[in-house]
Parts: sequence; C-alpha cells; structure tokens
Amino acid sequence: MSEQPWDAALREFAAASRFREGGGIVTDLDGTAVHEHEGRVAIPHSVSHALTRLSGQGHPIVINTLRFPMSVIGTFGQEWYAITSAPLPLISLNGSMIGHLAESSTGAIVFEEVEARVLAPGEVEEVLTGVEGLIRSGVDRLLVFYYPRDWRLGERIWTPVAARMVHVRHKYLSASEVFWGDVDRLRSRLAECEVCMVFLLVEQPTDELMAYQHVKPSSFITSAGVDKQDGMRRLAARLGVDPAEWLGAGDTPMDTFLSDVGLAVHVGRFDLEFRGRWQTVKIRDSLELGVLLRELSALGETTAAE
Repeated sequence: MSEQPWDAALREFAAASRFREGGGIVTDLDGTAVHEHEGRVAIPHSVSHALTRLSGQGHPIVINTLRFPMSVIGTFGQEWYAITSAPLPLISLNGSMIGHLAESSTGAIVFEEVEARVLAPGEVEEVLTGVEGLIRSGVDRLLVFYYPRDWRLGERIWTPVAARMVHVRHKYLSASEVFWGDVDRLRSRLAECEVCMVFLLVEQPTDELMAYQHVKPSSFITSAGVDKQDGMRRLAARLGVDPAEWLGAGDTPMDTFLSDVGLAVHVGRFDLEFRGRWQTVKIRDSLELGVLLRELSALGETTAAE
C-alpha cells in the first residue's frame, strides 16, 4: 500500500508516546467511526476489524458520543460490544453519562452507569425561560428533546403544537415518547426525573437531520462545565490513564476531547481547532479511519515481534 499523508505522524506518535504500553482509542461515532449510506449507519468492517486487533493487543476502546445509551444500543450496540467481548466504556450525551455497554444474563446489550451529571433545577428553569421567550416570539416549530438519567426511558420530545405530533413521531423514530402542551406541562414533565441533557431545535422545512447530527454546540444544554472533554477526563481519572497516550478521533466542534489526546484525528470536512498533544492529522472519512487504525495495530504487532 502507498504511503499515506499521515503515516509519519502516526509513526512518530507510536514511537514518542507510551501508546504501545497500553494507550487506548477514544472515538466519536456519527461521522467518525460509523459510516452513513442511503440513510443507514454502520461500522465499516475496516474500523471494527482494526479496533478488534487493537483491543486484542491490550489497548482500551472508548466511545465518546452525543447519542443517548438506548440509541447506541439499538443502532449498533451488539457490533461495538463484539469488538472487545467485554464491558465497553461509553461516554454519552456530551459527557453527561459515563458507563459501560455490557451483556446481560439474557444476552442483551445494556448500559451500566458509572456516574452521571444532571441539570440542576435552576439550569432546567433557565432552559424553560428561553423556551417561553421563543413561544412568545411566535416560534411554534420549536422542539425540546430531553434525556433522563434513567437510560431506559430513552429520548423524550415536546412540541407546543398538537397538530405537529404525527410529523414529529414519524421523523424522530428514535424517540420513546412525543407529547405536546404548554410550557407548564413541559416543566412538570422535566421535574419528574433527573435530566442529563436538553436539546433545543427550531425545525426548518428542509431539515432532515436527526437530533444527534446537529453540530451547533449552543443547542445542546448540559450541566455547567460538562462536555465531551470533561467526560473523557472523568473517565480517564477513573481508569487511571493519561489521554495524552491515546488516539482520539472526532469530526465536529463538539469533539472537545481531541485537545487532550496524544494523536488527534480530525475526520471529515470541518477544520477543527483541537490539536493533539503529540500529533494532529486530518482524514476524509470513517473508511480512511479504518486504514489508519489498521496501520496503528500493525505498528504494535511489529514491536511485539521485535
């Protein structure tokens, strides 16, 4: 295979860091480690194969995603779990939830929470104040997505317009519940559970994106100071690892954890500001990520042979 533009940076990272002694991989999902084609998302074989090899070499694999746990499990949880065949660390909801994907006694993949950061009552009320302002301004195409700490409750969506219920249900099939009412009803529902994240969306007629594919950070509300970087730091502290010895991959400005890793891999079209501690490379898509990870695993095998 011909040399890739990122080959030298990859080799330098592997040689200069302590990645070979147990460094890991932390990756975003959508637009990074999974590939979308004709509305379907899947893990490219090259990515899953390379991650399986890296896991077998003793390198931990971590998912750091905006998706909520039920979405990860329902879409490709079994595939991801198969990569390690052991509890797989998951940072979910923009750093709000940390836990593991694990196999239950029935063989189903479940999420086991380690810790969570939830919105304080004052933070929830601040969101509702903003919602009330939008409603008063005549914005009726507003949707409020919220994600309870109890991952089994899934994704809940509120609309202020009863006539939009059918549209919202059909468009957001990932939702466990869609309901409507005034802001007081939304306030009452939010008070029924601990909430990890709220997502505000003003729909446009041509908007065909799912909630987790929007990339404007201000639309996603988590507890103060919580984001993907914070989630990775908390997980790293629990695991007793240094992210500077890890490879991280992401594709949007929300992938703030890329500033902490040793080798930051920017995937796709965005020019991201995050720089890795050792090296930073840019690649086209998840398919090329699979090639890069395969080369990284081959470097490890070469070292072992020596």
